Amino acid sequence: MTSISVIINPVSGPIRRGSGAERAALATRTLGRLGAKADIRVTERAGHAHELAMEAAAAGAELVIAWGGDGTINEVGRALVQRADEAAPGQPRPALGIIPGGSGNGLARELRIPFDPAQAIERAIRATGRQVDAGELGDRLFFNVAGIGLDAHVAALVSTRINHRGLLPYLKASAGDLLRYAPVDYTVTADGHTSQVSALVIALANSKQYGFGAEIAPGASLEDGLLDLVIVEDRTLAGNLARIPSLFLGRLHQQRGIKASRVRKLTIRSREVMLFHVDGEAVQGSDTLTARVHPGALRLRA
Repeated sequence: MTSISVIINPVSGPIRRGSGAERAALATRTLGRLGAKADIRVTERAGHAHELAMEAAAAGAELVIAWGGDGTINEVGRALVQRADEAAPGQPRPALGIIPGGSGNGLARELRIPFDPAQAIERAIRATGRQVDAGELGDRLFFNVAGIGLDAHVAALVSTRINHRGLLPYLKASAGDLLRYAPVDYTVTADGHTSQVSALVIALANSKQYGFGAEIAPGASLEDGLLDLVIVEDRTLAGNLARIPSLFLGRLHQQRGIKASRVRKLTIRSREVMLFHVDGEAVQGSDTLTARVHPGALRLRA
């Protein structure tokens, strides 16, 4: 029988989705119905999911299920990739399962994982394992989307100053920052080719969307060994606002001022220190950031 661990973030997503104890009880009931058992742990602080996933993998868990948003999935996924890198040749890689429990749930939506927790648990247990890519920006792994510029500032604003979860806070933060945020000049060297760009956003997408159905890179694939580089140039306030609907219609790449390409490795330089985000978690970087793709780095059961 597969050795399973479930890691629950009790504060992710809307409050109506239940406390940590309620989520743990639901997981126990569902696993029992499926004839499975698991070590169920509830996180207590930021970064705790990563620690628990490392412990689970070290203890021999074959399936580690992350119940939370993209940030929680990132913590658990990073641990499993790290553990796989440290494992002896021929040792089985622990697989990641996902129960959508955040606000945007970008990766879960991309994978079409049911939002019903019981169905998501069953999907993780019954699904065949697959290898998917991981991205890296500024020495931080990501599995969904990373970025520099306006989206990183919005991520920082939402996580530090806005207490309400859901789409509305992101839209309010984005609209507010659009009124004040000035494009930044960058030097981008992608797969050996250098260009100068003035951008509101430089996004690196491993999958299609940020979350909430907002598709920054409609053609992105988790399994192509490439990252989708999307550069969003400034088009005046009216032009920038007019592009927002296309983000939710999967047509952003058709808009003016959008440059899209697929890359394996790139370096981004700026005259100032760059704030960036990985899977929605804001990180303070430096004036030079390197990004790359790690093909097939994560084993996924979804």
